[in-house]
Amino acid sequence: MAQVAAGDFSPADRYAIDEAIRRAEQLCRYEFSVFVGAAEGDARSFATQLHNSLVAPSRSILVMVDVAQRALEIVTGGYVRRTLSDAEVELAVLEMRTRFAEGDLVGGLKRGIEMLAEHARAPQTLHTEQ
Repeated sequence: MAQVAAGDFSPADRYAIDEAIRRAEQLCRYEFSVFVGAAEGDARSFATQLHNSLVAPSRSILVMVDVAQRALEIVTGGYVRRTLSDAEVELAVLEMRTRFAEGDLVGGLKRGIEMLAEHARAPQTLHTEQ
């Protein structure tokens, strides 16, 4: 669900965001959704409602950006939280906010999605006892 207001992004920008989502999902095997638009009411509550409406919320990561309110919310499902800590989410938030402040909304989204996927990826098992 890469929902953005149609006039806000060029087709190339939308493609870049969709491509970042696809790569992230392949890397960590979780569902990613991005919503860029006006939050109805409290941004955190709105983002949580969006996340809960997803097909598999426990295995999903939602990034919600309301540019007008200067709000950025990331909501993760219960299963995702097994491999993605709050501190790792905060690192992605800091990176995204930095890029947003520089006027790079698309670059911030792409890098944030990439960071979340890298951190959410389950660690590889090098040895298993049999």
